[in-house]
Amino acid sequence: MMTEMLHVADVVAREKNIDREEVLDAMEQALVKLGKAKYGPELDIRAKIDRKSGSMQLFRATTVVEAVDPELASQQVSLKEALKVEKDAKVGDVWMEELPSVEFGRIGAQSAKQVIVQKVRDAERSRQFAEYKDRVNEVINGSVKRVEYGNVTVDLGRAEGFLRRDELLPREHYKVGDRIRAFIYDVRQEQRGPQIFLSRTHPMFMAKLFAQEVPEIYDGIIEIKAVARDPGSRAKIAVLSHDSSIDPIGACVGMRGSRVQAVVQELQGEKIDIIPWAGDPATFVVNALAPAEVSKVVLDDEGNRMDVVVPDEQLSLAIGRRGQNVRLASMLTGWDIDIMTEAEESERRTREFNERTALFREALDVDEVLAQLLVTEGFTQVEELAASSVEDVAAIEGLDDGIAAELVSRADAWLKDQAAKADAKRKELGVDDAVAALPGLKPAQIVVLGEKGLKTLDDVADLAGDELIEMLGAGSMSLEQANAVIMAARAHWFSDNAGSKPGAVA
Repeated sequence: MMTEMLHVADVVAREKNIDREEVLDAMEQALVKLGKAKYGPELDIRAKIDRKSGSMQLFRATTVVEAVDPELASQQVSLKEALKVEKDAKVGDVWMEELPSVEFGRIGAQSAKQVIVQKVRDAERSRQFAEYKDRVNEVINGSVKRVEYGNVTVDLGRAEGFLRRDELLPREHYKVGDRIRAFIYDVRQEQRGPQIFLSRTHPMFMAKLFAQEVPEIYDGIIEIKAVARDPGSRAKIAVLSHDSSIDPIGACVGMRGSRVQAVVQELQGEKIDIIPWAGDPATFVVNALAPAEVSKVVLDDEGNRMDVVVPDEQLSLAIGRRGQNVRLASMLTGWDIDIMTEAEESERRTREFNERTALFREALDVDEVLAQLLVTEGFTQVEELAASSVEDVAAIEGLDDGIAAELVSRADAWLKDQAAKADAKRKELGVDDAVAALPGLKPAQIVVLGEKGLKTLDDVADLAGDELIEMLGAGSMSLEQANAVIMAARAHWFSDNAGSKPGAVA
């Protein structure tokens, strides 16, 4: 019986791939359960299985005290009684009294089996989690074990993976027993055990497939900088070579396209555009929009937007079917991309030129020729002119110091007049002075907030950054600036503790 116990522990440990010690610990806990069933659940029963001989012992653990409390008699033993057996016993020691071994009846054996099975299952789950939590972002092979409502359970050998229907490629169907390759994107320890989540649509799945097919990527000579996918349809991948003698695109394509075709076949015919990565955003966007040709790029760093101008005949190619090409390029580069034709861009430039000319004519009370000259020199707002030095304005061909000083003075006076009108309108709307004192808001913007019903610091403080931008108009400020305004509005909430004043950044 004793040697058989050790043999069972060895077999279970080997089959479940867990530590033999964990199986023996489970057996000891099963013995404890049997001991409590026989001698009483209130007792502190402990069990020990000899790791070499397999002999089993049961003990009753009690604490040595001066005088036994009648209510805790089952958990305590007096010092006087303990000294009869051990002469060096002292108060606070844990006294171990050996108990007769228990007989394994049918019910007792079944109960012990349940404990052992549960403990072994827990140990197996812990082993699975420890093994697979470090394998996130790996590609793994397995076989289909079950298919339920389109969701696929994958047998990974020592564990099971879960592949949701939305993580499968479109028109992709599997049957029980099919071989499958997928990407581990998450491993979680849940109540029912470790859950291994797989995907075939994740962008990194394609990147890992390229690393398997292209030795230069595996060796780190070529680096995959970004990936964007429309799963099952089209993808873009940006690559960079750290060795000037190796063409990153040629290496990824392979001889006669052998390498890229291997990835395409695994992804059910998904078309892949391999483009060179560039550190310059404009160049990177131009590359990402291939095969379309780009005529001009205009960057808006604050809004993280980019206007891309293409020839009229390239418009449909740049946008792609259902906007696929520009959408993937935007995902790949991280920039919002607006596509327009040369004719549209020319029309927009003309409209902006006329609008700015009209603004300067009205604000500065000058003729159209002078207003156009200022716009041509790059001035877009009256604020820019007011902030310029007389010397800078006088440097414009056709202007002298006297005219430059007059223009700067008129711009400054117009801004003060507009601010005064806006402040009067703000007071008429009932917007608090504390809101007007918020840093980062222009007088005209404060009027807009008042017209939308935001009149106190609390009204502004309750907004989110994107909500504030939406109210003031796209391009009015960056998200970072909007968040700074809102935090300044919230500062008075903490004024009692921090001593802040309304309108000051905490």
